[in-house]
Amino acid sequence: MPADNTPSSIPDPARMVADARRAFFVMFGLLCLVWAVQLANWLTDYRLTVEGGILARRPDQLADLLTAPFLHVNWQHLEGNSGPLFVFGFLAAYRGIKRFLGLTALLVLTSGAAVWLFSDDRSVTVGASGVIYGYFGYVVLRGLIDRNLIDSLIGVVMGASFAYILTTAVPGTPGVSWQGHLGGLVGGLAGAWIFRARKGSDPAPAPAPTSVPGQAEAPPSERAQLLKELDDLGL
Repeated sequence: MPADNTPSSIPDPARMVADARRAFFVMFGLLCLVWAVQLANWLTDYRLTVEGGILARRPDQLADLLTAPFLHVNWQHLEGNSGPLFVFGFLAAYRGIKRFLGLTALLVLTSGAAVWLFSDDRSVTVGASGVIYGYFGYVVLRGLIDRNLIDSLIGVVMGASFAYILTTAVPGTPGVSWQGHLGGLVGGLAGAWIFRARKGSDPAPAPAPTSVPGQAEAPPSERAQLLKELDDLGL
């Protein structure tokens, strides 16, 4: 049987580069935001950590689920989270910015809810590690659910390389919010199913234009150009 060489079965290098570029700039912007928050936090003697961190089982603290991932207890805490946040966030964002934003919102809620429900109510919990664990779970499982060979291989490599981090997602690690780690991990695994690629969700490739000898090729329509620009922006 001849190989399937249709445009839909062959990865488009230009599309892959555009996807990677979007993911890079999104994560670069997110890291800049987190570092800017840390600078403001440091200048206020870490008052933001106290005011925006999660205190367990206090109804008036529920809004802090949305702020806690952007806060850290010191510069070392932020430095330790920045590398994994960028790597796993980039891999999660690579397949679409809208899907990535939805996934991030889900992880903020699941990791924060786990902290709010099960943490010690005498300590304030902050940090992006719960979201990082969510990205990790999502990247590991996404390829299997989407039946995508490249994503599956990435998931296997990431899972094998960073399996050790799962030791801090179970009880018994002092000074670490295993509740937030576990909540984020569960959210990431669920997100791989919730935000899975669905058949028919990607537009079919446009047919190749045909040319007539002696006749100039018609320029693309304004609507086609607009759709291409929106696609390049991940919209």
